[in-house]
Amino acid sequence: MTRIAVTGGSGKLGRAVVADLREHGYDVVVLDAVVPPGWTEGVTRIDMTDYGQVLGAFTRLDDRYDSLDGVVHLAAIPAPGMAPNAATFANNVVSTYNVFEAARVAGITNVVWASSETVLGLPLDTPPPYLPIDEDYRVRPESSYSLGKAVEEEMAHHFCRWNPAAKIVGLRFSNVMEPADYAAFPSFEDDPMTRKWNAWGYIDARDGAQAVRKALEADLTGYDVFIIANADTCMTTPSADLVAAVFPGVPLQRPVTGTETLLSIDKARRVLGYEPTHSWRDQFTATT
Repeated sequence: MTRIAVTGGSGKLGRAVVADLREHGYDVVVLDAVVPPGWTEGVTRIDMTDYGQVLGAFTRLDDRYDSLDGVVHLAAIPAPGMAPNAATFANNVVSTYNVFEAARVAGITNVVWASSETVLGLPLDTPPPYLPIDEDYRVRPESSYSLGKAVEEEMAHHFCRWNPAAKIVGLRFSNVMEPADYAAFPSFEDDPMTRKWNAWGYIDARDGAQAVRKALEADLTGYDVFIIANADTCMTTPSADLVAAVFPGVPLQRPVTGTETLLSIDKARRVLGYEPTHSWRDQFTATT
């Protein structure tokens, strides 16, 4: 049984990741700063901005384990505007540095961490160079939160340069959703501009968890990043029509059919074997 530490495991995406890994036979250790009400899982409390605590958790935890096989790093202030800009940047970047460095010192070479769709230029007030958006253009952070994620991606590149045996995979998650969130989706159709900010993308937490597991299991070395979104948009209007109406002049680099996502998951499908299995449409149909 492979032992994986999940930082931020009590969060929205973290809960799904912990459940998915355990369902697939992993021994999961949850590392988090807080425990939400009603959370029944055992949590090792940790301040991710304290390098000593991170290194200690990655090397040994008395009565629990004396080593880890991999790390999933999700702990962060999860979006812009939830804390002052400098506090968001300092918390997230320092925490991620501590994870990368502690993993290096502990000899852990399998790390998956949450980057963000925001590095792609969100909220897309400046239109993207093309659609569907993919991993091929240079990151375009537009907030302190996003700038921090861009810095983390650059750090990951260099940590892997220092240790060619290491694998550090960044998953650029779209807006994370749980089934309870889907009741609001039909209202987005009233004004396409409501969700224009991320090209109408989303990621079901369960599919996000699948992506994490497949990134852990991928036979890769070095640094890489993948956009992780669902296969469809949050709209019923065809994607090509949305692009024509909201992003006139932005070229489609390939045809899109129906309500296909405009956050390309082609690379994740090809390299990781990622394939979303959940859609807001299924949930809405099941509850109406």
